[in-house]
Amino acid sequence: MQCRGESLQWNSGCQHPQRCPLRALKLLFYSRSGQSSRWIEALHQALPGAEIRLYGEATSDWQADYALLWQPPPELLRSQRRLRGIFNLGAGVDALLANPGLPEEVPIYKLRDAGMAAWMLDYIRYGLLHFGRDMDRYREQQRLRCWQPREIGHRAQWPVGVLGLGALGSEIAAALSVEGYSVSGWSRTPKSIPGVDCYAGETTLAPFLSRCRVLVSILPATVDTRHLLNLERLQRLPEGAVVISCGRGEVLDSQALLALLDSHHLRGALLDVFEQEPLPTDSPLYDNERLIITPHISAPTPIEGAIEQIVEGIGRLESGAPLPAVDRQRGY
Repeated sequence: MQCRGESLQWNSGCQHPQRCPLRALKLLFYSRSGQSSRWIEALHQALPGAEIRLYGEATSDWQADYALLWQPPPELLRSQRRLRGIFNLGAGVDALLANPGLPEEVPIYKLRDAGMAAWMLDYIRYGLLHFGRDMDRYREQQRLRCWQPREIGHRAQWPVGVLGLGALGSEIAAALSVEGYSVSGWSRTPKSIPGVDCYAGETTLAPFLSRCRVLVSILPATVDTRHLLNLERLQRLPEGAVVISCGRGEVLDSQALLALLDSHHLRGALLDVFEQEPLPTDSPLYDNERLIITPHISAPTPIEGAIEQIVEGIGRLESGAPLPAVDRQRGY
């Protein structure tokens, strides 16, 4: 991290360490991802002079300036009384906002796309190819020992709708358009994305859904999005449509999804996120052969990209520059 004179503009390798404000910072880290050692090592490389502690290593009188967290226990948040900011180690902040220990006065900062969009795009591509190239039907043919080639449709015959046009959704919608899919997108506020037919507001949700042969949900979990995809709205999808859910599980009414799969209105679904995670072993979702279930792996947080954003964000805050915080009322 490089300080140029007294200003706060950083690159790696501080030339004036005695004047680098980030060297004296105290950072608290906690994550349930199982990769804490990798995070800590990368943080020490990015901020060689900062004091960085894992939760559990911090004594009761040790107070951090900033906390870098993923699904922390409430007692961690209650124990830290002088935090100037919390950096959420992911794009979704619903779990953090629901944490009973979360202090009201501390701003929350979430990751913009730190490389998650590329991972999620690959996941969505898999879903599009799986259903678009009839792999679900070939799997059934294999079970029946049947040899029957099917006609291959062009990508343009698979209209894709991206539900949620935030940082991840906008990038994914644009990329799919470039790849030859007919792409539309829906968000609560107007957006403009080259190659994407954008819809905005609740009154446009029904016509948006009616044109989606594949619906990709990337919405966050908020009060407004809970079960947004209920039975009535899922029925708006064309017969034979497919659902790919990789935003938050609370958006999708899973019972409605199962009902429409059983009635053959929907062809299938690729689900990565669920209202309860881990998905309970007795969930009926496991039993449906037209569902593909993955354990919330569509968009892992790349450590290096995330730390680069966090260091930049802390630098802005320490220099007095603005940094957009999470709107707690909206949930993002």
